[in-house]
Amino acid sequence: MKAKILQTSGKRKRAIARASLKSGTGNITINNLSLDYFEPKFARMKIKEPLLLVKNIADKVDIKITVHGGGVVSQADAVRLAIGRAFVKFDEKIKDVLLNYDRQLLVADVRRKEVSKPNSQGKARAKRQKSYR
Repeated sequence: MKAKILQTSGKRKRAIARASLKSGTGNITINNLSLDYFEPKFARMKIKEPLLLVKNIADKVDIKITVHGGGVVSQADAVRLAIGRAFVKFDEKIKDVLLNYDRQLLVADVRRKEVSKPNSQGKARAKRQKSYR
């Protein structure tokens, strides 16, 4: 029997994370490095949230994640979203557990940087000040 491999993705701002989940021993790798090497600690703790919520499933699967683009916190949010979606694909029953804890574990944050307008000196909303003297 072939091993079941689930693939999901998550996005936050300019960061994109792709996660592959398969049965295993609970190893989590991000860009071929262990989760323990992901810095800063705040971002690492954000990534661990879905793993702690469904500890019984997290210990039975291996997750391999590739993430690029954006900043450190955006990458952590994208990874978190990809992991949450992978767990729901693996077992539909845990969807309510993740949604009750934090909706951002399953639903992407669609806010993006506002496009800067012409003649605004690189700003999105600021206009040149008018002087009537």
